[in-house]
Amino acid sequence: IICKTDRELDIMREAGKIVALTHQELQKHIKPGVTTQQLDDIADKKIRDHGATPSFKGYGGFSGSICVSVNEELVHGIPGTRTLKDGDIISIDIGADYNGYHGDSAWTYPVGTISKEDQRLLDVTEASLFKGLDEAVPKERLSNISHAIQSYVEPHGFSIVREYVGHGVGQELHEDPQIPHFGPPGKGPRLKPGMVLAVEPMVNAGERYVHTLSDNWTVVTTDGKNCAHFEHTIAITNTGYEILTQA
Repeated sequence: IICKTDRELDIMREAGKIVALTHQELQKHIKPGVTTQQLDDIADKKIRDHGATPSFKGYGGFSGSICVSVNEELVHGIPGTRTLKDGDIISIDIGADYNGYHGDSAWTYPVGTISKEDQRLLDVTEASLFKGLDEAVPKERLSNISHAIQSYVEPHGFSIVREYVGHGVGQELHEDPQIPHFGPPGKGPRLKPGMVLAVEPMVNAGERYVHTLSDNWTVVTTDGKNCAHFEHTIAITNTGYEILTQA
């Protein structure tokens, strides 16, 4: 697990800021009638205008600059001709490579007016992210984050996806350690200042099971129910954590 220097953290703050500004820009355009490709084009321009490049573009052969996943799509949705409708929810995952270091953040947004149940799904998933981050304390065990997320989500009747996990971030988009969003506390490495982690609970309204579509990218819930995804990149500090993906 690579602990970043102060110089590296300065660069990663800038990468994270670019990701956050891109999220802010996209929020202005998320409405019925917009295609996922239009959102991708807007994000690509915003990232490049700030002197960065989209981390996901070409990553493992991925064609988009961002991941856009609608309703029952959990992660890795490919931008294209799909047009957003009133009542949809859309998860947008953005990565930016700035001077060789990555920022990574995902958020799930309402499109127009959504159902109360979908709003509850979004609220619980977002809150679970911060419940996990509350445990991001130096010298404590990594799995305390995982346990806090699961302990918050499941009593609300939702399910934690287990196939996809959070991760370290740095010069590589995915570094050690892996960070599940479930499991017992008190396990894994102790957190140290300079560790940079992407914590990203993925929560299903129904059962936890997911599968990948024939495009070999888009992950959907097996029962077809909606899902949500919230992610911040954080740095462990001497006293707690700092969110890097904020403007």
